[in-house]
Amino acid sequence: MLDARYFGEKIEDLEKALAKRHADRSLVEQIKTKAESRKKAISEVERLKAYRNQASQEIAAAKKSGQNVDAKLAEMKGVADQIKVLDSQAAQIDEDFKSLALVMPNIPHASVPTGKTAEDNVKAREWGSPKKFNFQPKDHTDLGSALGILDFDRAAKITGARFALLKGIGAKLERALMNFMLDIHVNEHGYTETWTPLMVNRQALVGTGQLPKFEQDLFKIEGQDYFLIPTAEVPVTNIFRDEILDGKDLPLKFTAYTPCFRSEAGSYGKDTRGLIRQHQFDKVEIVKFTHPDTSYDEHEKLVRDAEVILQRLELPYRVMTLCGGDLGFGAAKCYDLEVWVPSQNAYREISSCSNFEDFQARRANIRFRETPTDKPRFVHTLNGSGLAIGRTWLAILENYQQEDGSIIVPKALQSYVGTNVLKS
Repeated sequence: MLDARYFGEKIEDLEKALAKRHADRSLVEQIKTKAESRKKAISEVERLKAYRNQASQEIAAAKKSGQNVDAKLAEMKGVADQIKVLDSQAAQIDEDFKSLALVMPNIPHASVPTGKTAEDNVKAREWGSPKKFNFQPKDHTDLGSALGILDFDRAAKITGARFALLKGIGAKLERALMNFMLDIHVNEHGYTETWTPLMVNRQALVGTGQLPKFEQDLFKIEGQDYFLIPTAEVPVTNIFRDEILDGKDLPLKFTAYTPCFRSEAGSYGKDTRGLIRQHQFDKVEIVKFTHPDTSYDEHEKLVRDAEVILQRLELPYRVMTLCGGDLGFGAAKCYDLEVWVPSQNAYREISSCSNFEDFQARRANIRFRETPTDKPRFVHTLNGSGLAIGRTWLAILENYQQEDGSIIVPKALQSYVGTNVLKS
């Protein structure tokens, strides 16, 4: 949620921000219209109250001199009724502002590149080189099916399309990746592990920005105002909703493994083959609550924390700075980590690492005090995938495949999996 000043004296900044995002600018026109109506209502209320005060003095003087004041009193009753109507109009406009604020995207940081689509994102760096195979590499779907560790047909029988069934060593590889990622983030990067609910209430999703704008992307529990989480970002960020933190404790760093559930509304026809885009997938999330003065330093560190996982697994990747038009709804700045996928001859997103500044904190009312006597301020929230496990699973199969269909297990993962090769 934006600072209320963006609906008043900073409306021009909001216009520039929406232009950089290539977002719907009609919202600004609505804000301008309502702001002008509010300004007129308040101005008229002030004029009427001043007139009423003056009239009250005149009525008092007239009464003292024995004059009839019935007409003036009747007029003042009408003025009071007008003031009440105008006050009600201004209050309704304030409520309208709050509703508009909930669907208004965040203001991009000054360093966000200008651009309209993912094609305009800027490469910050890359690590490793794609392997050159002396045979035609297969995709993870064919590799996993041949090994008997990945089954989409039976998953579809159990549930439907865009679900996967992992079996045997394939299931163990998924679990190994979860433990491997959590161990690094907890033991080396200093995050506190959490185990969260997989269902959250409406206010939790409003707090992180999924609601009210993106309800179609969520799975709602019938008969309850609960939703399956689209990411651990939601329950972890809401740990401190409506709380005031001690500034000396910042930054606070948390990690969590959860299954994630997304309806993928609007994505039909995209990535229908394989594990790239599923309704249910596993992910390890990393989340920070930071001081506003250090949030961009902490953002860079968070990105590096996610990169470590890919480096330990020796998977080629690149880091992309998202342009304004490709920036997520709540992010002020975002880096995407993209892993190399041989079968597609392309880099594909495996993590998005965002700094939301105080956008989520305002919605969720998460504040801090430097000292006990200081006025509370909003924290900055950051999060990223550390990493998406299913996409890491497929990247391992494709990048470590052998001509005979077996898969070499990355050295860093071998003790977790219990073998150095996956084979049928």
